[in-house]
Amino acid sequence: MKRPVIGIIGNQYVIEERYPVHAVGRMNLDAVAHVAGGMPYVIAADPALVSVEELMQVCDGFLLTGGRANVHPDHYGEAPSAAHGAFDQARDAITLPLVRACVEAGQPILGLCRGFQEINVAMGGTLDPEIRDLPGRDNHRMPPDGTLEEQFALRHLVKLKEGGIFHRLMGAQEVMTNTLHGQGIRVPGPRITVEGCAADGTIEAIQVSGAAGFALAVQWHPEWNAAADPVSRPLFEAFGAAARHWAAGHGPAPALKSA
Repeated sequence: MKRPVIGIIGNQYVIEERYPVHAVGRMNLDAVAHVAGGMPYVIAADPALVSVEELMQVCDGFLLTGGRANVHPDHYGEAPSAAHGAFDQARDAITLPLVRACVEAGQPILGLCRGFQEINVAMGGTLDPEIRDLPGRDNHRMPPDGTLEEQFALRHLVKLKEGGIFHRLMGAQEVMTNTLHGQGIRVPGPRITVEGCAADGTIEAIQVSGAAGFALAVQWHPEWNAAADPVSRPLFEAFGAAARHWAAGHGPAPALKSA
């Protein structure tokens, strides 16, 4: 059987301060190809280039990646400020409706970092622009210096909902994760079920309740060391299994339900 096609949401960059590109990090490609067992397909997330309808016809599942730009606060009813950072409104215009369409159709989606935040906003939730400034919260941002290994190192525990999807997938109620984000969920959307939190209360793992198929997201970056990490590997393997089920023409994979 051929591999399922996994659409990986790209980000806009400028090379050498003059050449615009859409790109995806190699670690996302490796996680999709070697752990999820899919064929990675880089998506230029811009409605001037692609449509949600076309993407859903071409791909069997979607990985919503992290990215430096943030979801524009217009999408959750707030005015932009300096704290909100940079934006990529072309990506917003693709990913937010894509999330909603996949949730209803049952096409598999997995959100990472910014992708986690996109799923919450698409489902009617809101974000905090800088969680390290909130009382009692830790700094979850990427260390500014060091090697990639040091920046993506495991840095805090996430406690998972007992009997929930993530608990059953990972075989543990507490897992160690990396952390490389400034924003976070303020209010979960009405259909968002919180399944994991850091010790400071930052929401780290969610599922879309009532989704027709696989619709999970995490605030950390499981694509780093995905093949060897005992937390990342089962997440990508389950995502890949759902995409294969879809690619085989069986429709949405049997729902993973919380106990």
